[in-house]
Amino acid sequence: MISRRDFLQVSMAASALYGASGFGNWARLAAQQSLTQDQLLQFDTFGNVSLIHVTDIHAQLKPIYFREPEVNIGVGPNKGEVPHVTGADFRKLYGIDDGSPSHYALTYNDFSSLAKGYGKVGGMDRVATVINAIRADRPDAILLDGGDTWHGSMTCHKTAGQDMVNVMNALKPDAMTFHWEFTLGSERVQEIVEGLPYAALGQNIFDAEWDEPAELFKPYQFFERGGVKVAVIGQAFPYMPIANPRWMFPEYSFGIRDEHMQEMVDEVRGMGAELVVCLSHNGFDVDKKMAGIVNGIDVILSGHTHDALPEPVLVGETIIVASGSNGKFVSRVDLDVRDGRMMGFRHKLIPIFSDVITPDAEVAKLIDEQRAPYKAELEEVIGQTDELLYRRGNFNGSWDDLICDALMSEREADIAMSPGVRWGPSLIPGDPITREDIWNVTSMSYGEAYRSEMTGEFIKVILEDVADNIFNPDPYYQQGGDMVRIGGMGYRIDITKPQGERISDMTLLKTGEAIDPSKTYMVAGWASVNEGTEGPQIWDVVESHIRKLGTVTLEPNTSVEVVGA
Repeated sequence: MISRRDFLQVSMAASALYGASGFGNWARLAAQQSLTQDQLLQFDTFGNVSLIHVTDIHAQLKPIYFREPEVNIGVGPNKGEVPHVTGADFRKLYGIDDGSPSHYALTYNDFSSLAKGYGKVGGMDRVATVINAIRADRPDAILLDGGDTWHGSMTCHKTAGQDMVNVMNALKPDAMTFHWEFTLGSERVQEIVEGLPYAALGQNIFDAEWDEPAELFKPYQFFERGGVKVAVIGQAFPYMPIANPRWMFPEYSFGIRDEHMQEMVDEVRGMGAELVVCLSHNGFDVDKKMAGIVNGIDVILSGHTHDALPEPVLVGETIIVASGSNGKFVSRVDLDVRDGRMMGFRHKLIPIFSDVITPDAEVAKLIDEQRAPYKAELEEVIGQTDELLYRRGNFNGSWDDLICDALMSEREADIAMSPGVRWGPSLIPGDPITREDIWNVTSMSYGEAYRSEMTGEFIKVILEDVADNIFNPDPYYQQGGDMVRIGGMGYRIDITKPQGERISDMTLLKTGEAIDPSKTYMVAGWASVNEGTEGPQIWDVVESHIRKLGTVTLEPNTSVEVVGA
């Protein structure tokens, strides 16, 4: 039996060869203008089992720009740990050269200029090419989808997820798990899941009335690959009723359910599983904590927090793989499994450079068929941007600033609130803004833009509550996305303080006056989890605002002072 020390040495050596070093190698090749599809896909086959992981695609069928976060703050035990390292610090950590493709793919600095050189990323027809190449090398590789797949675009909204279902079916996954899918409503989710030709997994999806596993979803699925009995256990997003409207899926309850996860691991081990894989939508920090609590998981394929890491992270003998979002990356993990134990692994985070990877013709045709009924609407130009428009980060991105401006202008409000969601592609300066671009950052099934009076005291309560969902030092209490985006108001946040004491110095920007706890302010926002919210759809609000502007220009947002990061 391999010792833990030997396991770590074998695993770290393999990861160094095909993780960071592999990434740096193609970076140098591309810098010499010689990057090819073969080089992106190069992989020395290892062991006897291969996993392919995609996650958080958010219905992005076509190539996009996607800027990685500038601000990704870790707290508690995760302060300063990956994935909470960004920019130049990230490049230094992984030995990534400035100006290289890996600089462009994995960090935010000089994004606009690098984007013009390296082009767009993603496109499910390119993802299909990568998957097919891996399968050509390892025909019995297991393809696993980490969820947030049937959400995030105009066509996905218009077809209630059917466009993504059709395209993913063509890719032939072996299993998937869930998050935003549930915002299609439980009836629609059931309709789709019952027709899926692959496993719908979620050991933590329970019947809310009976507090027992929901029959529609399997806790795990077995696969026989390379002479190895592999068990894949699904872990759906644990905090659905907190982050999304409970009334859309009242039949279900969620939660991390560590004890039940341990029962499932023990159960599959007892049934002869030699390799246990967790297909997770917990988020990376939650996965790290779970890996230290639940014994017997060999691999966690992590989703939800959109992190892209060129090396897996080891927690004990569990490797955690983060594969990015929006179709920008595909992870391949090869494992050597002998005598019921994982003896080592090799890993590669494959960037989907759209101009380098040849589209799969059949999937490209299928994608165009899904989009054809909406093509004219999608491509209509609404305006132009002189700014880099991006979202990802703990605090406001420029897309969020634009949405908040639209809410205040179109809804005649003092203050605007926009949800701290992570999804949404980027646009670079000089790009036209199409209707599709607007939907890519606003599309959801509860997009009504409300207008409501709120006291200063209540606004602070909202900010404190969201801040604790992000900056609670215990990952199991981090139940939100990123910080709610605010327009028309500035504030100070000290992330080291306890709940209720993080937010101070709230200021109404148009007057410079302090927010009065007892005074009432007109607030516009969207994506309320409350049933029956009324108002125009957010994509219509933003479109109207951009049409009036013609060309988008934004002042740098300096309204949030962050302390303790």
